[in-house]
Amino acid sequence: MTAIQDTAERPRGTRLPRSARRNQLLGAAQEVFVAQGYHAAAMDDIAERAGVSKPVLYQHFPGKLELYLALLDKHCDALVDAIRDALESTTVNKNRVLATTEAYFAYVASESGAFRLVFESDLTNEEAVRERVERVTRDTATLVSKVIAEDTDLPEEEAMLLAVGVCGLCQITARFWLAQDGTIPQDEAVRLVSSLSWRGLKGFPMHGGDSAH
Repeated sequence: MTAIQDTAERPRGTRLPRSARRNQLLGAAQEVFVAQGYHAAAMDDIAERAGVSKPVLYQHFPGKLELYLALLDKHCDALVDAIRDALESTTVNKNRVLATTEAYFAYVASESGAFRLVFESDLTNEEAVRERVERVTRDTATLVSKVIAEDTDLPEEEAMLLAVGVCGLCQITARFWLAQDGTIPQDEAVRLVSSLSWRGLKGFPMHGGDSAH
C-alpha cells in the first residue's frame, strides 16, 4: 500500500504515532499540491484528503507554506541522494553518466509527481522555495563536478559549469520526455540522453589517457 493510498483509505479519527501522522499528512499534502499547485491548494483540502480535522493538521504544520517546504526538503534530498547513489554505483565514467541520467528519469517518471514541486513550482517567487530549488541544483551539480574534476584535473569552476550542464540536460529532457506521454520507451530515452552527455564529456582527457574509463 502506498502512502497516498494509506491517506485515502484511513478513516477519520484513527490515532497514529506522531511520526506516522506527519508522514500521512505529507502524503496527503503532496497529492493535493501536485494536482492543484500551491496557490490553488487549501489546508481544508489537505485535511480532508488525510482524513483529519484542520486542528490536527495545524498541530503538525503551522501553515501551508511550512507544509510545502517540508515536502520540498524531502524531495530535494531524495534527488540528491539518488544522484549520489548513481555516481557511487560504478567507477566507469560512461556508466556513471548512464546511471545519473537514469536517476533523473526515474525521479521525474515517479507516479507521485513530486518532481513538479521541485522543478515546476508555482511558488518560486517565495525566497524559501527559491533557495531550496537552487540548493538541489547546486548540490547535485557539486556531486557530478567532483567526479569530473577528479578524473580530468579541470579547475573546480570549469568542472562545476560542465556538471550544471549535465544535470540540466538530464532534468529538462526527462521532463520533456514525460510531457510527450512516453512515446519513446524510458530506457531508450535514457540511452539517448546519456549518450549525448558522454560524447561531450569523453572529449576531456581522463587520467591514464583512457577517455572511456
